[in-house]
Amino acid sequence: QVQLVESGGGLVQAGGSLRLSCAASGRTFSSFTVAWFRQAPGKEREFVSFISSGGHNTNYADSVKGRFTISRDNAKNTVYLQMNNLKPEDTAVYYCASAAYKYGSSPSRYDYWGQGTQVTVSS
Repeated sequence: QVQLVESGGGLVQAGGSLRLSCAASGRTFSSFTVAWFRQAPGKEREFVSFISSGGHNTNYADSVKGRFTISRDNAKNTVYLQMNNLKPEDTAVYYCASAAYKYGSSPSRYDYWGQGTQVTVSS
């Protein structure tokens, strides 16, 4: 089992920045791919980014490419999502998710999920 806890969400003006954290406990975190997804009201959960277990491979949704950066510190069992130049359309609940020995942009690829953190971007 892996427990994930997100933090760092909040209210920010357009053009601002936030850094989300996903802290993990339980099984060996360093062997897990970790992804960020987001879900806005009335919309389906959508992929934002993932990072491989060793941190060498990353992937981003086109909508956030160049603005968001995912990173991880396996010594701290934490994955980060640095979000810059935020836009009102980034408003959503952000979830981190993890999976062992697999990755991808579909929520179905991930076995463990956090409870989410709200990000609100005002115009």
